[in-house]
Amino acid sequence: MLPDLGDLKGAKILVTGADGFIGSHLTETLVRAGCDVRAFVVYNSFSSAGWLDHVDEDVRQKIDFFFGDIRDPNGVREAMKGCGIVLHLAALISIPFSYHSPDTYVDTNIKGTLNVLQAARELGTTRVVCTSTSEVYGTARFVPITEEHPLQGQSPYSASKIGADQIALSFHASFGTPVVVLRPFNTYGPRQSTRAVIPTIITQIAAGRRSIRLGALHPTRDFSYVSDTVAGFIAASRSAAAIGQVVNVGSGFEISIADTARLIAETMQAEVTFETDQQRLRPDLSEVERLYAGIEKAKHLIGWEPQLGGLEGFRRGIERTADWFSHPQNLARYRHGQYNI
Repeated sequence: MLPDLGDLKGAKILVTGADGFIGSHLTETLVRAGCDVRAFVVYNSFSSAGWLDHVDEDVRQKIDFFFGDIRDPNGVREAMKGCGIVLHLAALISIPFSYHSPDTYVDTNIKGTLNVLQAARELGTTRVVCTSTSEVYGTARFVPITEEHPLQGQSPYSASKIGADQIALSFHASFGTPVVVLRPFNTYGPRQSTRAVIPTIITQIAAGRRSIRLGALHPTRDFSYVSDTVAGFIAASRSAAAIGQVVNVGSGFEISIADTARLIAETMQAEVTFETDQQRLRPDLSEVERLYAGIEKAKHLIGWEPQLGGLEGFRRGIERTADWFSHPQNLARYRHGQYNI
């Protein structure tokens, strides 16, 4: 079911990072709901639009593609011309890769966001929704984690997202730029990379493995199905009350990685064991031990709440995700036998 777009229907909307996991779902949803969408995708010599290459042709034909680099201020400005709303998702998101190449996270996540904000200020953009992450909170000091929770940069990735969030909020405070910082917790669903834990488990089981290689099993996460995250972006785009605010979107439910793996195995009717893969472990002080979203602000401020929240919602989301990954055509796109950072 498509979310209610209200006055967004027919609007010209730019989605940065439209070629990625969440971005492709968001772009597809907006197009199907009648929006005029420009998809900012990373330039490459193959003219590949990432996951948008695999959406239905009737959707793809309606997308206005812009190939560029979020680190390029001139390209970002050109992409934003004529767009009243910008949904900024373009980012580097792998935590392990941020240990290896932190400079690229500053350039992409912080300076890329700055490019969007500078252009919004110059062009008079009516709404910019910047994508944050629950990783900015670090290990929970209290739960549920509200938007007032302290920010803790426990990885170069999370530090770069803290920087991007603060740049966004500073533009609202300094220049009145109509910014919303949307803070999704752990989004999962079809198309997600196997650098994330749920696709890692599902693809290994679907490929026939019964000894599943994982990192730490004890941390808890708040997993949000991708359609709920997409609905959060749309709700934030429509709400004037959200301007200048940080808003969490999550399931309002926490579950350990171990219990997640067991639930997936149960769903896929597989008897499995788990083995610790040392290269998948974060450094001790970098591991985020607990995430559990407080979502009352989203409910009251932007009228959003998860459709697949709680344990039963998580079960349904896992079923949908496992079904998609288990399809041979989809599974063939993933390298389940290697660790992807």
